[in-house]
Amino acid sequence: MGERPGEDGLDERLKEFVGRPAAVAGVGKDPVNAPMIRHWCEALGDTHPAYTGPDAIAPPTMLQVWTMGGLSGHPGRTGAYEELLGLLDAAGCTAVVATDCEQEYPRPLRPGDEVTFDTVIEAVSGRKTTRLGTGYFITTRTEVRVAGEPAGVHRFRILKYAPARDRNREPRHGGEGEVRRLQEPEPRLRREPEPPESPRPRPVINRDNAGFWQGVAEGRLLIQRCTGCGTPRHPWLPGCNACGGLGWDTVEASGEGTVYSYVVVHHPPVPGFDPPYAVVLVELAEGVRMVGDMAGVPYDEVRIGMPVRAGFRRVDEELTLPVFQAVTPVTEVTAVTGVTGVER
Repeated sequence: MGERPGEDGLDERLKEFVGRPAAVAGVGKDPVNAPMIRHWCEALGDTHPAYTGPDAIAPPTMLQVWTMGGLSGHPGRTGAYEELLGLLDAAGCTAVVATDCEQEYPRPLRPGDEVTFDTVIEAVSGRKTTRLGTGYFITTRTEVRVAGEPAGVHRFRILKYAPARDRNREPRHGGEGEVRRLQEPEPRLRREPEPPESPRPRPVINRDNAGFWQGVAEGRLLIQRCTGCGTPRHPWLPGCNACGGLGWDTVEASGEGTVYSYVVVHHPPVPGFDPPYAVVLVELAEGVRMVGDMAGVPYDEVRIGMPVRAGFRRVDEELTLPVFQAVTPVTEVTAVTGVTGVER
């Protein structure tokens, strides 16, 4: 990723937005509440006892949930953020992708708390050239309060960019491909052949999850296991969500699992993807759930409870991703969109 100086004064105009408020005296649309906490915990498989019972607290990472405006937005928005995005749209930076967020938790949130917040445009980068295209990183900072006291800080960063021209666009997920037969399919996870280069978004790799992505690069699906209580967990976290212990080791997953839930993505279009396509939440045999692409199956044939097996898609020289393929009695292997999988 490289930085280029502005050639048309756009950089200077964008910098004028830094420090401007994006929302003033915003009020959460709902108080912190037990039903939303329950939905969140069920979706993530988080059974920590701190989130249930009469003294329950909200999971800290739900911080943004209580400030989201939904489709109707918030009356406290100033319009500065929309003006900034409009300026970038006019400059050809019409695509957007969320890149990362940072959160701070001065105090826990509890059911009944009513949150207020202010949001400021904290930073606008210089012009950057990435695999997705050329554009600008924008960071907003939202300070959350309860009864006037600090309750959290949420920094959210996006890349607003002009999409790079994709000369090697991937075929649609779930399309047809050459069928190859195997005499004796390998029982372990299989590495897939390398497809044409595609500007797929990069995963955010940090010190907490680097081991997972190193395993994927090696063709191994690693999940964490608490050395205190033995509970497996995914995604990777610095501490156990069952007992709070900080010690952990890893277990290599078999890759076998079933579709726990799924979504068919139609919009918005994102470079590297060709909608409609299915994204699945798979419950692995080891007891954890993992999100990934569904490969080798048309998006409208994915079903909850469908047996699947993990594999690996080599996107380019720098990126390998875990994907899932449908499993029936294993007789044939289908090469679909650069993915080796089991034909249904």
